[in-house]
Amino acid sequence: MSVLYRLNRILTLVVAALFLGGLSTVQAKTVITVGAYHFPPVAEVDKDHKPQGLLADLIQGLKAAHDDIDLQIFHTSPKRRHLDFDAGLYDVMFFESPDWGWTNRDITVSRPILTDEDFYVALRKPGRDLDFFEDIRNRNLIAISGYHYGFADLENNTKTLQNNFRIEFSDSHSRNLKLIKADRPSVAEVAIISRAYLQRHLSKQPEDWRQLLISDRLDQRYELRIIARKHGPVSASDMMRRLEPLVADGSYRMMVEKWGLQLPPSFLTNFK
Repeated sequence: MSVLYRLNRILTLVVAALFLGGLSTVQAKTVITVGAYHFPPVAEVDKDHKPQGLLADLIQGLKAAHDDIDLQIFHTSPKRRHLDFDAGLYDVMFFESPDWGWTNRDITVSRPILTDEDFYVALRKPGRDLDFFEDIRNRNLIAISGYHYGFADLENNTKTLQNNFRIEFSDSHSRNLKLIKADRPSVAEVAIISRAYLQRHLSKQPEDWRQLLISDRLDQRYELRIIARKHGPVSASDMMRRLEPLVADGSYRMMVEKWGLQLPPSFLTNFK
C-alpha cells in the first residue's frame, strides 16, 4: 500500500468524521413544538398559518439567541388548545394563564411574563352612559368562542355560557367590534375586548373613539405565563432561562411595547 494511498485514506476518514460530526450537531437540537392560537396582538395567525404578533417576534428572538433549539409552531384554536395539548400535539404555550382550563393537567408553569386586561365595549348612544355596563347579564353579549371571561367565572363551555347568558360567539375581536358598530342590539350590545387590542384598533381607527363606549371597570385582569408539558422536552423554567438574554439586552421589553402590551410589575428588576 503506497504512502499516497494511505494519506488519501486518512484524509477521507477525517472528512467523513467531520461531516458526521456536523450532522450529529444538527440532530442534537432540541425540538420544541409551540402551541399558538388567535389571541391578537399577543398571537395572530395569518392565512398561511404563520404566527404574527408578539409571539412571532419572541420565536424569532429565541431562535437567534439559541442555536441548539428548533422551535416549531402548532396552530390550534381557543376551543381546541386543551384537547390538542392532551393529545401531545404541542409541548409549550407562551402567554397563557394557568387559570384558563389548565388546573388539572400535568404542566409546569413559569412566573408571569406579560399582563393585560379586558374591557366591556358598547355603541355610544344619546343617554347611554357607563351605567349600561352595570348588569352584564341583562345585555346581549358577543364574545370569542373558547376564550375565558371574568363575568362567567372563566367558564368557556359554549353550551353552559348560552344557558346562563344572552351570548353569541365569533372568532375575532374585529368581527365583534363591527357587530357593535352596526347597532344590532338583538345580536350584540356588549363586546369584551382586550386593552391591547382596543388600543391598537383605536390608533388605526381614531374615529371610533366617538362611536364606542368603553367601560371604566374590567371584566378581568390576567397575568400570562409559559406553560410546558411536564416531562416534555423542556420545562417552563427551561424556557425562562432561554428568555433571559432577551430580557438582559432589552429586546423582550421592546417586543412587548411594540404591540401595546405590558410587562408585569417588577418583572425586569426581579427577573432571576
